[in-house]
Amino acid sequence: MRALFDIPAPAKLNLFLHITGRRPDGYHLLQSAFMLIDWCDRLHFETRHDGQITRRDIGAALPAEDLVVRAARALQQRTGCALGAEITLEKRIPTQAGLGGGSSDAASTLLALNRLWGLNLPLAALMRIGLDLGADVPFFLGGRHAWVEGIGEVLQPISLEAERFVVVKPRGGLSTARVFGSDSLKRDFFPATMAVFADDPYRYGCNALQDVAVGQCPEIARAIEWLQSLGLAARMTGSGSAVFAPLGAIEAVPEPPEPWEVKICKNLVAHPLLGWAASDD
Repeated sequence: MRALFDIPAPAKLNLFLHITGRRPDGYHLLQSAFMLIDWCDRLHFETRHDGQITRRDIGAALPAEDLVVRAARALQQRTGCALGAEITLEKRIPTQAGLGGGSSDAASTLLALNRLWGLNLPLAALMRIGLDLGADVPFFLGGRHAWVEGIGEVLQPISLEAERFVVVKPRGGLSTARVFGSDSLKRDFFPATMAVFADDPYRYGCNALQDVAVGQCPEIARAIEWLQSLGLAARMTGSGSAVFAPLGAIEAVPEPPEPWEVKICKNLVAHPLLGWAASDD
């Protein structure tokens, strides 16, 4: 039985997130900088010859039709592959956190099964499948820190200096649809430029969703205030409840005042699976 072991699926941080408009179909136009960090889920894949896709969870139980299963089935349907897979997912990245864990799991699943099943699809083909699964999936397939525009599908790789970050996940989570659907959400940010962002990438801009999110999950504000009390410049990442701050010269942080999940992370040079799919058609 062919198998792939310990496949990583790294989280991301949104260094900033601005909304510049809204399309007629309801999707928001955004600008952001996505950064890969070394907080990873782990996946294990074994080939099934009956075409079935099954998933076993280690840690948090996930919905039966999560993005991992949907990604595997989408790859089968797009290619007509008769093989299946038994997938074990060790969930380490918190859910509803804005860290992109589900999208990253889906991207790693596409990359791993493309190799395990011998499909040899190029990256561009996996990108098209990934975008149908979710706007963040193409970023993880691309494998580099990226300047992101459109609804999340327009990616331009960027370079970032090595840095350590503290990430805090409060107990509460957030619904992406509820946050983006708020009438009070600011949707008319002036377009950002990469040149200005590059002058101070870890403190540039803001997260346009933060004020709305705090109204829905007050713990976010308390987590930000705690990090600020330590002299750190903190903000929310993505559309979830996690917040983060660059650590600079600070080596460690004290125990938080509430039972939050706190993790010290480093940014990655690149996705661990970079190069697993060909880069051209």
